[in-house]
Amino acid sequence: MGYLSILVVVILTELSGSVTSAFAPQSPAQRSLSSSSSLYSAPLDAADDSAIQWELFRKHHAKGSWKGIWTSFNYIGDVIDETVASVDLQLADDDTIIQQTHNIVVGAKRSDCATCFDSFETKEIPVATYAPDNLQKSRMAACSMVNGPSLLRSGAMATELVLSHRDSRVRVIFQHAPVWEAGVEPGSCPPQGLKLFRCMISREALRSTAPTAESEAADPPTGGNPSFYRPVPPFDWHKKWGGTSWTWGPQAGNRGWSLAELDERDDSWHGFAPVETWNLRLPGGIFVQSPRVITDDQAGLCRLAWLPDSDTLLRVETGVVALQPTFLEDETLAGFEPPSLASLRCDVLENSGDLDGEPSFVRREVTPSSINEGVVEADDASTDASSSHSKTSTKGSSDDDSALRAIRDAMSL
Repeated sequence: MGYLSILVVVILTELSGSVTSAFAPQSPAQRSLSSSSSLYSAPLDAADDSAIQWELFRKHHAKGSWKGIWTSFNYIGDVIDETVASVDLQLADDDTIIQQTHNIVVGAKRSDCATCFDSFETKEIPVATYAPDNLQKSRMAACSMVNGPSLLRSGAMATELVLSHRDSRVRVIFQHAPVWEAGVEPGSCPPQGLKLFRCMISREALRSTAPTAESEAADPPTGGNPSFYRPVPPFDWHKKWGGTSWTWGPQAGNRGWSLAELDERDDSWHGFAPVETWNLRLPGGIFVQSPRVITDDQAGLCRLAWLPDSDTLLRVETGVVALQPTFLEDETLAGFEPPSLASLRCDVLENSGDLDGEPSFVRREVTPSSINEGVVEADDASTDASSSHSKTSTKGSSDDDSALRAIRDAMSL
């Protein structure tokens, strides 16, 4: 590995401690990056890329037994299943092999004696073996990881996103199943789309037990480790966020970017829930977003955002391409290409203060386009009225706090 290659590994690895394919859609987030200062943009050869990926895997993920509660949600957001389990990623002594196994609790006996211990029956399932030149369908960017998209035996497609911070991480699996348009008999023709039908979310930690509200109340995390069950006000998502971004695409390769400040209107997808996407926000500062249906027209963006603390925002976004047809020589449909990863982006951001004025979601004028975006646009009259109201009602009192004023104005809509 030459000097330039070593320098590249150092730069991108440093970004991971603190970041598209031509087929991937240019999202607002990607458009905003085009005006940012690029830290590194030259292509890497396969050996250099493998070295970076292995280092990120070891640093952020292959750290031991990630214990958590795997909670599955259906399409309307109801909990349909919960499983206590762990994802064990053990690094061999020679640093050349990482073994992944799942230990799932299949039975438990709870003791009613104060000096006794509960007992659990677990089942160990071997999952995968990784090596520097064989990470299978996993790809890392900074503190994030994506597995897939992969086809399951059932015919569904699974895409896994992971964000890691200190002794904790959040893991999400989106599952999309074949679907047909209304009026079309299922199975009478090839699938016309892949519809989200299940989402699994797991809060995981390198602790003695899976994190729960009860365990964190009895033994609060220390040393800057995240608390998964703390209250997170909605306004914590809307701050001045700046930091670094790591992007990857099949053609562009790895690139690092410096983000002075996210654009609140165009790049703060973590604070909005558009009606055309599937969205779920959970306690502890977790937000997931996925296409309701993925078609062959464009890549679908699967997203995960996490506030491990009030001053840190982690985001991962991946583009998924599926249902790309393959044809025979006579141009008859032969099948579909396997689903593939079209793009990957990971942001590691820090809070630099409150936004100037009110967050963009507080007062907005209702327009057809804003309804599609799940937000309401501000109009001059309402802005003037709210400004006048705040001057008269907050003068000489402690109610001039921006959050209180924003809540009051939001309630007056």
